[in-house]
Amino acid sequence: MIVLEILTKAFWSGIAAVGFAILFNVPKRTLFPIGAMGAIGGFIKFGSMFLGIGIVLASFIGASLIGIISIQMAHMKKSPPLIFSIPGVIPMVPGAFAYRMMLGFIALIDLEDKDVYIQTLIDTVNNGAKMIFILISLAIGVSIPMLISRKETIKKLKETTN
Repeated sequence: MIVLEILTKAFWSGIAAVGFAILFNVPKRTLFPIGAMGAIGGFIKFGSMFLGIGIVLASFIGASLIGIISIQMAHMKKSPPLIFSIPGVIPMVPGAFAYRMMLGFIALIDLEDKDVYIQTLIDTVNNGAKMIFILISLAIGVSIPMLISRKETIKKLKETTN
């Protein structure tokens, strides 16, 4: 049952990646690989979390895999790697933590009970910290494979093969 839940989340991550790719107006030939990368990244993230890995590290692993695959797809589809990596990683952005953090800040305005205020403040800071660390892990996870791979662009590679 858990595997089906992970596969469902991975499927919807792929659909969300394609939606963002369409929003960014990427070439049509790149839509299927973007959807596959979004699904693979989601599968790795949620699968890792099921295995007991924290959400920050799981997001980093998923983003790193998307970064590695995007380099290969860039060579296959003759497009920049960012066309594949950015829409593929956007479904992993921690919107729920950001939402809870903002709700916590709004709730702090009206609280008068000291104990409730402190607990709400702790929860708000916790959600904000998780959001920031997940965003940092996504950025680093996508960037590192591109930084350590070939420095030539697809355009330069195309010019040298002609």
